[in-house]
Amino acid sequence: MLPASLYSYAGLHCVVIKGYSKSAGYQPGIRFEDNQFRNSWNAVYVASGWRFVQCNWGARHLVNAKEIPKHGVMSKTGKSDSLRYEYDDHYFLTDPKEFIYEFYPLQREWQLLKHPITLQEFEELAFVRSLFFSYALYFPEESDTKAVLYTDNSGATTLRIGIPTRLSPTLIFHYNLKFFDRSEKHVDTFEGCSLKRYVMQSVSNNIVSFRIHAPAYGQFIMDIFANATTPKEYVTGEPIKFKSVCKFKIVCLRLDTVMVPLPDCASGEWGPMKATRLFGLIPLTHPDALIFCTGSSTEIQFRMSRPLTDFMSSLHKNGIDEKKLIKYISTQVQDDIVSFFCKFPEDGQYGLDIYTRELNLESVHSHNGLHEKHLLTHCCKYLINVNSKRTRD
Repeated sequence: MLPASLYSYAGLHCVVIKGYSKSAGYQPGIRFEDNQFRNSWNAVYVASGWRFVQCNWGARHLVNAKEIPKHGVMSKTGKSDSLRYEYDDHYFLTDPKEFIYEFYPLQREWQLLKHPITLQEFEELAFVRSLFFSYALYFPEESDTKAVLYTDNSGATTLRIGIPTRLSPTLIFHYNLKFFDRSEKHVDTFEGCSLKRYVMQSVSNNIVSFRIHAPAYGQFIMDIFANATTPKEYVTGEPIKFKSVCKFKIVCLRLDTVMVPLPDCASGEWGPMKATRLFGLIPLTHPDALIFCTGSSTEIQFRMSRPLTDFMSSLHKNGIDEKKLIKYISTQVQDDIVSFFCKFPEDGQYGLDIYTRELNLESVHSHNGLHEKHLLTHCCKYLINVNSKRTRD
């Protein structure tokens, strides 16, 4: 916070405001009591209205970031979360409707809202970061999207975030799911399996959805990351630094169904929307992330809107070695149509990963003047439920 005298020297009216903030160490669902999470900031009168300034957060805002490795490499794990200090202009002349998500003044009138909220309502507000507003994200069902989400009796809940149309072609998301109150050693796994495999992320109609299935009773933290990229940047396979946009506590009080993790596919969203946005692949047969197959095989087709080459795919199923499934999948390219043929040795749930690269990136100059092929990049994945018995009943 800048001294009030500095604003006076600039000819600005300034007020020092004291209250609570969702600062470092805060987690969704925490109650604001005593002097914990106390903070102070400024309100400055400019352009015929009051706006908020939090210089400390703007000059060196603590950012929760996640770096995803080169997605041209068929890797399934990223680096652990890290914290970085960096400039953030969100906290200069912030709109009160956005500021209230992180700062609550002790004096009600300094919310500067037409309809002020209570401290309890502030605690229940979704825990969003500054980048949430920078990307103009929103909650389609705002009244139901709170800091703490409760699962149903099957351990499931769905979190939805709206994407502005202008960013829909380029904004991509990732997430972390962790136990809230376990030791760091086992915070992101359950019975040796990553908790990420209990979340299904998909995009449809400018809405990114996270379907979460808690594998056990207890409390979890769901951290959602985002970054805007261009198709050209994405297909080069360079690391993408995702930053946290919002975080939630997930509470499972009852679990009537034993949850099974999703197949061990590459990280990120399910469905063909990613392939369309970043690679220009138009789905001809299966526009949704989930495929229901009533036979022992299926064919998935795309149309290329720009030249791609070297398509490759892999099939995954819990309990079966990936190498044993190689013979059950093949690819065919004819003109601008690419087809993936999948056979299934048994009923159950499968995951299909698809990789490719741009034709004009087939070879690049390396630092020593030699040519090397550009790595394949993951472009989409499907979840396939196979029940061939239906055709015999």
